[in-house]
Amino acid sequence: MLDAKPAVLTVTQLNKYVKSILDADYNLQLVFMVGEISNFTNHRSGHLYFTLKDEQSTIKAVMFRQNALRLKFTPADSMRVIVRGRVSVYEATGQYQFYVDDMQPDGIGALAMQFEQLKEKLAGEGIFDPEHKKPIPQYPEKVGIITSPTGAALQDMLNILGRRFKYSEVVFYPAQVQGEDAVPQIIKGIKLFNEKKAADVLIVGRGGGSIEDLWAFNSEALAREIYASEIPVISAVGHETDFTISDFAADLRAETPSAAAEYAVPDYDEQLNYINRLSNALYTCEKALISRKRESIKLLQNSPCIKNPYKNIEYKQLYLDGVCESLNSIETRILEKKRLEFSGLVSKLHALSPLKVLSRGYSAVYHNGEIVKSEKQVSVNDEINVKLSDGGLKCLVKEKL
Repeated sequence: MLDAKPAVLTVTQLNKYVKSILDADYNLQLVFMVGEISNFTNHRSGHLYFTLKDEQSTIKAVMFRQNALRLKFTPADSMRVIVRGRVSVYEATGQYQFYVDDMQPDGIGALAMQFEQLKEKLAGEGIFDPEHKKPIPQYPEKVGIITSPTGAALQDMLNILGRRFKYSEVVFYPAQVQGEDAVPQIIKGIKLFNEKKAADVLIVGRGGGSIEDLWAFNSEALAREIYASEIPVISAVGHETDFTISDFAADLRAETPSAAAEYAVPDYDEQLNYINRLSNALYTCEKALISRKRESIKLLQNSPCIKNPYKNIEYKQLYLDGVCESLNSIETRILEKKRLEFSGLVSKLHALSPLKVLSRGYSAVYHNGEIVKSEKQVSVNDEINVKLSDGGLKCLVKEKL
């Protein structure tokens, strides 16, 4: 405690003293508190700075990097959380604040929060868009499987694949499906299948379990690898009610591993029945076609043109004679019409002919090959040609009148 006699303290001394009081209070060293996050800052150092508030009060809070790395969700403004930590003073500013060791969403589990946040992020990038989904081949020659070698899911899939369509070869890649090594092993398997082009369709999954057991299939890295796979991927994780991020990223989600095997290959018996139905339908169509052709041949055999081909030729000859007569008549009318048109044109040309004018007593005078229209075009002693209706004259100009 401070001495009864007033003492002059530095700011640092006062802050240290207040801090020592708070740090010595056992009740303030392990505090659980609920509040709403505001002014959230994710510092480049990895430390998280924010304010916790309720309806009446606020308190500054910090969560250091080593604790923040353990979070399974990303805090954000307006998020209501439950925090565990201690109360102390930051000596440099004298600020009373809450040091958070752990944080959980209030009302929803951390894993569920992480799932929803990642789902929203990848959906925003188009990872789940239907237009990016690749079709599952109808008759795959090779079916790839990535799962645990010891799980019941593998045997279920092998049994179904062998029973449904034994002609597809199964290529198996063993991988852990839970724990820290699960994600890198599954990703390595997907990469290897694509590099080697070792399958036409790929099944990635495992049997049922708790949300923690299935959590490897909620990995962002795995979802991106499934999205990037050139081989169509069927996600088969857990039971029908289990949904993972891998299900949304895959080209097809199967309710169970057994369902994935059924989606991957056709049913041999169904295909055989389908082929038999097609064969029967083709046979029926062929019989009906042959029957119709036979009927057509009978009709042809009984037709007049087959029984008496010369009679048909006579009909055609008569028709041809009629056509010829029609053509001749048309030709005559056209020639007569053109002849009349030609005569009219000749009359018009004759009326406009210079010779017609000359026959009425007129003449045409030429000098140097040009018709003379004015006395100015010739001079005395020039030779000129006079064109008459029945000949011409060569004259000499003696004088101009």
